[in-house]
Amino acid sequence: MFGFGKPKHKEITAAQLDELIRKGEALVVDVREVNEFADGHIPGAVNLPLSTFQASKLPKAEGKTIILNCLGGKRSGMALDKCSVAQEAVDTHLAGGFGAWASAGLPVER
Repeated sequence: MFGFGKPKHKEITAAQLDELIRKGEALVVDVREVNEFADGHIPGAVNLPLSTFQASKLPKAEGKTIILNCLGGKRSGMALDKCSVAQEAVDTHLAGGFGAWASAGLPVER
């Protein structure tokens, strides 16, 4: 009735993100810090750490959907909040973050 329990942001699963990437329909923006990103990330992801994140600095999506991710989902949600304040059309993140991606056995780039 009042929207309690409803997710604040859109979430997609690792399998859904993998499919979007394979179709060339997603651009992944990883908001983890540089050292975390260097330790392993989703292939093709762009790194924009939350500590310096500005929605205005998001890369041009060129017809793709921008999907944010972090390690577990908290920081990407915080980045989505910043996008919403800046009125950027970015509203989706990876449920469970990079941890879910890696746990699903999907490719990791270093």
